[in-house]
Amino acid sequence: MASNHPHNRIALVTGAGSGIGRATAHALLAAGWRVVFAGRRAEVLEESIRTAGDPFGDIGMRALAIPADVSKADSVAQLFAKTQDSFGRLDLLFNNAGINAPGVELDELPLERWQAVVDINLTGAFLCTQAAFRLMKTQTPRGGRIINNGSISAHAPRPGSVAYTATKHAITGLTKSASLDGRKHDIAVGQIDIGNALTDMGGRMAKGVPQADGEIRVEPVMDVKHVADSVVHMASLPLEANVQFMTVMATKMPFIGRG
Repeated sequence: MASNHPHNRIALVTGAGSGIGRATAHALLAAGWRVVFAGRRAEVLEESIRTAGDPFGDIGMRALAIPADVSKADSVAQLFAKTQDSFGRLDLLFNNAGINAPGVELDELPLERWQAVVDINLTGAFLCTQAAFRLMKTQTPRGGRIINNGSISAHAPRPGSVAYTATKHAITGLTKSASLDGRKHDIAVGQIDIGNALTDMGGRMAKGVPQADGEIRVEPVMDVKHVADSVVHMASLPLEANVQFMTVMATKMPFIGRG
């Protein structure tokens, strides 16, 4: 039976090659977890591992890069099989992989761009959640935790963001349904909604982004480390406790109120 020592806890982070995924994978490693870095490009994942630091002197045994396309069922199945083969179990899945579409008027968005966002952001999260359930239900000790990256867009849209916003609203439904279905299997499911973290995707806020009134304004941003630390906190709880929803955002960004 696995112990509760962090070096015996296994996490899988999708979209671990950059941004929030990379920062969170690094933070989990620093907290002593073993971490699977999942993403589409092997060389990017390996770079993520190389830049993680090695506080315990055992990074080679605790970090593993597994290339995968979360929108493809076969690829997801191979990802979780390799995780189980390498580490024996899974204690945490961070469903983080996501893409956006061009910021255009709703009627101008090509169907293939809509479908690409749905395939990665929603179907990918479902496929990974499904695979995690299958593993967590049957491993010993039973259970585990799943954290979905919802985004502020799970609550309120930005102009010209129909595909991204629709998928992030859907992630909330996935979180709630999976949380309910996971209870009897000791699987805790929660969601972190992130606003204006300073990453390649979120960094555009500091350059000015469209507002609901049509103007372009610079928005406050926060260090992505605060997001990573928040995920580690959620992951550190015993399975009898769950952060169902957490919002972590740049304090002064235009979200609360009317802008």
